[in-house]
Amino acid sequence: MDWLVVNFFPVHRYISSPVHRFTCLPDTQTNLTKYLNMRKKIVAGNWKMNKSFAEAEELITEIADALDEIELTNTEVVLCPPALYIEMATDVAFESNFKVGAQNIYPEDAGAFTGEISPLMLKELNVGYCIIGHSERRKYFNETNEFLARKVDALLKHDMCPIFCCGEVLPEREANQHFSVVTSQVVEGLFHLPVEAFRNVVIAYEPVWAIGTGVTATKEQAQEMHAFIRGLIAGKYDEQTASDTTILYGGSCNDKNAAELFAQPDVDGGLIGGASLKSEEFLKIITSL
Repeated sequence: MDWLVVNFFPVHRYISSPVHRFTCLPDTQTNLTKYLNMRKKIVAGNWKMNKSFAEAEELITEIADALDEIELTNTEVVLCPPALYIEMATDVAFESNFKVGAQNIYPEDAGAFTGEISPLMLKELNVGYCIIGHSERRKYFNETNEFLARKVDALLKHDMCPIFCCGEVLPEREANQHFSVVTSQVVEGLFHLPVEAFRNVVIAYEPVWAIGTGVTATKEQAQEMHAFIRGLIAGKYDEQTASDTTILYGGSCNDKNAAELFAQPDVDGGLIGGASLKSEEFLKIITSL
């Protein structure tokens, strides 16, 4: 139960005063507000198990062509297609303005693991990101926080960035357990890392009750949880690491609500599901950031 040893003072201060959270932390005079704009902004598209090869090729080409005309400042676009389409995506990305991510890996470099993909295989294809801990992997494939921690380690070993997902189901939200659920996910999945390794992680908060349901967390709910997660990081590591960590929102984020979600001070972009399957809608989300 070592993970219980976390300094929660900064967490409460972050929530009670999210706009001024860096100036009201106890025992510090450091004002980290100046670091807010240094965090990398990311819009990542999780295609899940969708699109034929021809459809994927068309969508990638449409997005790549449009991105050539968009000026991105401190913003990275990541496409996470099904594994069969990754090589095609990386070929296009080589001459375009987006990065490629995977949706899953197995935490070994090689071995008798039928049907699995290793991080080493992805690295050879110039994959830079991988989604870890998505609620669908937790639910349908029984992936535990301990197993996800191994995946995080395997990715970092090969210089790839984990996009680590966390979030509560509706009964947990209704029982006011959402903070404790996210705490256990983040602490058990990530807080074994030394600070130097942790700085290479992106976190995505996805309230499970909002994924694919058309229901979106309000901007206040998103900001509250993102500030809470940032407070956990400050308590475990330090304020600057917390400030520099990119935290994305996912959960029915679309071109209609992206702007107000991304305007929140602790929301650094989005992990986009269904809306990433339509180039026009996905590009509107990108330009909302």
